[in-house]
Amino acid sequence: MLEIISGAFLIMCLRVCDVTIGTFRTLLVVQGKKFHAGAAGFCEVLIWIFAMRYIVQHMDVTLNLFGYAAGYGLGNILGITLEQKFSIGYAEVIIISKHFTDKIADELRKYQYGVTLIPGEGGRGGVSILMVLIRRKDFKEIKKIVDSIDKECFLSIQASQPYRGFMPGGRK
Repeated sequence: MLEIISGAFLIMCLRVCDVTIGTFRTLLVVQGKKFHAGAAGFCEVLIWIFAMRYIVQHMDVTLNLFGYAAGYGLGNILGITLEQKFSIGYAEVIIISKHFTDKIADELRKYQYGVTLIPGEGGRGGVSILMVLIRRKDFKEIKKIVDSIDKECFLSIQASQPYRGFMPGGRK
């Protein structure tokens, strides 16, 4: 019985590893880091092949199938958690405030963030749109600064891949 449980645990651990690496590989692909993505993909598939070899050899053990599924689920959770912690890459933050646009822009610039103001038209008239290109790991700091001025503003974040020009962190 110990051999059956340890086999299922081994499969689960292998799946946790390969799915976690797969999460990072996907991020690297999106950011165009092809060599890093290739290396991560190599490791991911190698681990997956070892897991599959073991599970195929022991397919008659139902607990192995549960280990495989549990590893996949836990790998997703761990991969996303680690990705959020490391926050690799860049993001574009859009901020729309009804009354505090200039104050938010001034405060962000005080902390050396590059801010671009764009005129816009909302449902109730003109607005100013603030665009800030940041390192993803700086989002918590940006959010804290903005929330200290206007907790009601519209705040959106999306992945960005800078092509050329100003790069966040260059003035820090």
